[in-house]
Amino acid sequence: MAEVPVRRTPAVAAPVWEPWSEMQRLAREMSSLVQGWDGTVWRDGLSAADLEETDDAYLLEVELPGVKKGDVAVELTGRRLRVRAERQERERTGVVHRRAAAYGRFEYEILLPGEADAERAQANLEDGVLRLRLPKVGAERSRRIAVT
Repeated sequence: MAEVPVRRTPAVAAPVWEPWSEMQRLAREMSSLVQGWDGTVWRDGLSAADLEETDDAYLLEVELPGVKKGDVAVELTGRRLRVRAERQERERTGVVHRRAAAYGRFEYEILLPGEADAERAQANLEDGVLRLRLPKVGAERSRRIAVT
């Protein structure tokens, strides 16, 4: 039997993973993000706020150290609560050796478990903690009924 010639093509090599190139690409992307950052810190509430629900209201405490009352805005739309604040950096006369405090604009947003009455809501900022009391909409209060 005659042998049939077979044409063989070189195998295509699998792409080689180059971790250093990947890290350089990631560094470039992170650099572009930081350059476009406007100082806004988005808080997700994991370390900055506590939400408590009672029979008739939602109670929220948001930590805002160093923030003045005039620099805080609270907005309630349906079940979505948004707290915006700005912490101004104070003027310094000496040399700053370490800077760990956060300055600039902060925003905290949460979706409440139920509807709250914005008209009866109360907010108080004291000792760096914003305390909000948001009465529930249509919260039924139990009453004692006298039996005669």
